[in-house]
Amino acid sequence: MTGQIVQFGIDALSLGSLYALMALGLVIVYGILKLVNFAYGELVMVTGYTLFLLNGSPLPWLVMALVAVIIAILTGISTELVAFKPVREKSVTAVLITSFAFSTLLQNFVLLFISPRARQVPLPDIFTQTVELAGVIVPLRNLLTIACAFIMLGLFSWALKKTVLGIALRAAASQFRMARMLGVPANLIITTAFAISGLFAGVVGILWLGRIGSVVPGIGLEPLLVAFIATVIGGMRSLQGAVVGGFLLAFVDVSLNYLLPQHLLQFRDAFTFSFVILFLLMKPDGLIPGPASGERT
Repeated sequence: MTGQIVQFGIDALSLGSLYALMALGLVIVYGILKLVNFAYGELVMVTGYTLFLLNGSPLPWLVMALVAVIIAILTGISTELVAFKPVREKSVTAVLITSFAFSTLLQNFVLLFISPRARQVPLPDIFTQTVELAGVIVPLRNLLTIACAFIMLGLFSWALKKTVLGIALRAAASQFRMARMLGVPANLIITTAFAISGLFAGVVGILWLGRIGSVVPGIGLEPLLVAFIATVIGGMRSLQGAVVGGFLLAFVDVSLNYLLPQHLLQFRDAFTFSFVILFLLMKPDGLIPGPASGERT
């Protein structure tokens, strides 16, 4: 019984760590622009294909992973410059269309110039090794995921509270127009938000690939969907809500894996979405609604 509890807890925490980081990256941008970045999932794809292209190079794996994360950050910034900045003063529809267009552009670039097939990415042995905890064999990658997530969440929380840029980000997420009137540089804040979003997506990409071992052009769809659902559950305007929503969604997913009989596991997503619908009927604003700024930049 103790072993099952440990197994369940580690599975839920590791999956929740991925969901929380991904949701946080999505809500950082939404908090300022009041728009969902639908090209966000492609940052995971970019991370994977960067690792694939660096495979066989003399670089140590940690350096390759760092380069992949940096490319994800630069791609996130490029998303803002190409898809959002030219049209963000216009209609919501224009921004959403350019966001989708940039996502499709990245996917088609990979399809044309790399491959439409799944490609193996280089991974160190730590992603395949296991350890024993309370009599349960646990993949070491799950513990690594939990450790990375909590370190990043802790550093991000500290930066928001203790640094000038973090305080400016919080102000912009709460009342963007008022923050601009008080002298907060709008373009710098928006670019920083996209860069942080890219950082989270890059780290999630490394850890996500550590679970599946290969990358395909459409790999970003599931992380994007997961992040969006988690932010809706937690609260679209709340950074804390995104984290809580990510862990709650993972708890539901893992619980279904343990509770559903084998012949119903293929319908797990249907049960998950049913839970989300019921939850939103009771709390349409999410668990932590956040500041009601309402205005889009």
